[in-house]
Amino acid sequence: MDGRSQGQRGNGRVTLTEVAKRAGVSRSAVSFVLNGRTDQRLSADTSNRVRRAAEELGYSPNTTAKTLRTGSSGTVALVSDFIGTTSFANSMVRGVLESLHDADALLYTVDTQGESSLESRLLLSLINRDVDGIIYGSMFTRTVAVPALLRNAPFVLLNCVSDDSDTTAVIPDEVAAGATAATALLSAGHHDHIWFVGVFPPGATGGAAWHNWSPLALAERLQGIDTALSAAGTKLAGRAMIDDDWDVANGRSSVAKLLASGATPSALICVNDAVGVGAYQALQAAGLRVPDDMSVISFDGSPLTTAVLPTLTSVTLPHEALGRLAAQLLLSGTTVPRIHRVPMPLTLGHSISTPPATR
Repeated sequence: MDGRSQGQRGNGRVTLTEVAKRAGVSRSAVSFVLNGRTDQRLSADTSNRVRRAAEELGYSPNTTAKTLRTGSSGTVALVSDFIGTTSFANSMVRGVLESLHDADALLYTVDTQGESSLESRLLLSLINRDVDGIIYGSMFTRTVAVPALLRNAPFVLLNCVSDDSDTTAVIPDEVAAGATAATALLSAGHHDHIWFVGVFPPGATGGAAWHNWSPLALAERLQGIDTALSAAGTKLAGRAMIDDDWDVANGRSSVAKLLASGATPSALICVNDAVGVGAYQALQAAGLRVPDDMSVISFDGSPLTTAVLPTLTSVTLPHEALGRLAAQLLLSGTTVPRIHRVPMPLTLGHSISTPPATR
């Protein structure tokens, strides 16, 4: 039986004393070496013997003791509503992990499904585990009420904002994204017949599947669109309403109703890619071709953009960049109350062309 097995099976967790015995040095010397202390005059040979003995015995540091000694557990939590369980939005988790890997920190991830009682229990459990900080995230950009428990640890808001003035938040720049979409159509020659698809019916604030939460993206994307079109001396020809959610079926139904009304759009700006795919289906059913008869642009940059032909041009949500920045701000330990807006790049497809009347 080798030293590693003896240490693990015979004595449970390998201790500093066992490492010291194996290396032939004092326990304090082992502690200095394994904790990275450089203020003690230990020879290179001694340091090498300690590290070799620790490796042979399978020594691992006691994180609880480390937390008590340093005040840091080396762990961060991501608490969200649906990020971890939504295939597209969970790219934010990957962004967070990239930053944490660089800092040698571990991540707890929990989803609450928007249930406040579950959220309170999870936050309390994480705080009791002495996490160094919490990233509080939302699957889509919205305004949130900061839970009181969250203020027991450093925190950063991810893909959401708060009415409180003392919070640090990271969100996509949806206003600039709206301007980007409008500018793409203006540059192709569209001017007076651009329609927006995706406003909610009167009294509705959001999809029922998402607790009817109101997405900031709608108002901010429209703000950017209106500003860019106004600067070009024009405005939206109209805003087509969806029935109850931003999905393919609603996009198809909305555009079908728009065409049946006698409207003659030259281009559609769809609130997201799913609605854009639904628009494709409605246009095809009406015998219209994209982009020959009508141009289409959307938002999000999801895999749906390449699931249709011609591929759909979309202003992309920078999910990974959002996660990376939120983690970097939390790890910096010097978060300043501010909203950080991350640019949304244009991902070109083949769904935009010049208006038919100008060819």
